[in-house]
Amino acid sequence: MDAFSLSIADGLNEPQMKKRKMLGIAFTFSLFQFGMPMLGWVCVHTLVEKFNAFRYAIPWIALILLSFIGGKMIYEYLRSRKKVDSNLAEKKTIGFFALALQGIATSIDALSVGFTIADYQWNLALYACALIAIVTFFFCIVGVIFGKKISLKFSSYAELIGGFILIGIGVEIFISNMLELYR
Repeated sequence: MDAFSLSIADGLNEPQMKKRKMLGIAFTFSLFQFGMPMLGWVCVHTLVEKFNAFRYAIPWIALILLSFIGGKMIYEYLRSRKKVDSNLAEKKTIGFFALALQGIATSIDALSVGFTIADYQWNLALYACALIAIVTFFFCIVGVIFGKKISLKFSSYAELIGGFILIGIGVEIFISNMLELYR
């Protein structure tokens, strides 16, 4: 759902996005949603004690990354509003670096999924992660399309809305993971 929400934000931010880029966004989120649980599974089978200390940093990393990206979007929106002729202001597109950060931030909590599938054989773990990736891919395609459609109605506020969505997702990931860690 985090990747879906970010896909909406990306669609809001770039309403003229081409199909190739839409597929790239969905693929990136899917790749990270596949890789993080697999990495968690591998860690359980190899580095359990060392990885356990890192678990407490996961909510902080997601919060910082998403707040940074969302804050940058809000800053860009506010900066563009100060320009005299907002029609000449260039619309920022989602770059590879920002997309990779979004992929990491939304999937880093999926590392813990690797703990829940630790009893699986490697082929079953691979199947479970592939299923997660496929579902993520389709949700993200729908999210980008939905975001693009909404953007047509709220185009002047799209970057602002997208920034707040990213920060909100970061806060949600942080709170839900912190509550789970301290149960």
